[in-house]
Amino acid sequence: MRLVASSNSAPASVNRYLLPHEQDVVTIRRHPAVLIGPISVVLAALIVAGILSNTAIADSTASLAIIWWLWLLILVWFVWRVAEWSVDYFVITSARLLLTTGLITRQVNMMPLGKVTDMRFERTLVGRFLGYGTFVMESAGQDQALSKINFIPYPEQLYLEVVGLIFKE
Repeated sequence: MRLVASSNSAPASVNRYLLPHEQDVVTIRRHPAVLIGPISVVLAALIVAGILSNTAIADSTASLAIIWWLWLLILVWFVWRVAEWSVDYFVITSARLLLTTGLITRQVNMMPLGKVTDMRFERTLVGRFLGYGTFVMESAGQDQALSKINFIPYPEQLYLEVVGLIFKE
């Protein structure tokens, strides 16, 4: 019984990394909670910019422009982080686990299912509340490119899905 519905429609940015004999089991984005930090930075910068705009520091038009241009740079950084999140995928196939990241410089981390000797997921209190967790995988005493994946949605279901693939009968 499949616990997580397979979309069978992985984006082209992921399909190019799949082998011909592999089946895409699950393709998901990381949890949107990965954006909590950048959202906090943008909001804090907005508050600081608003306060500075109403103080004696912003008497001149030039200083006011500098304050808001700096905030605009922070906003552009935030939009960049959202764009990166939108193209990052965690993929479970019939043969391996993949994590594709990066908007300009594409990085693909992979671990064959046969090499996974130990796997666990962790959930913090905030992770339980928001619905995400962290996968930690070990492989026969070797350092792997894919050993820890943060902000995984539905960690219990995905954990059971991966374990089911690893320990086929």
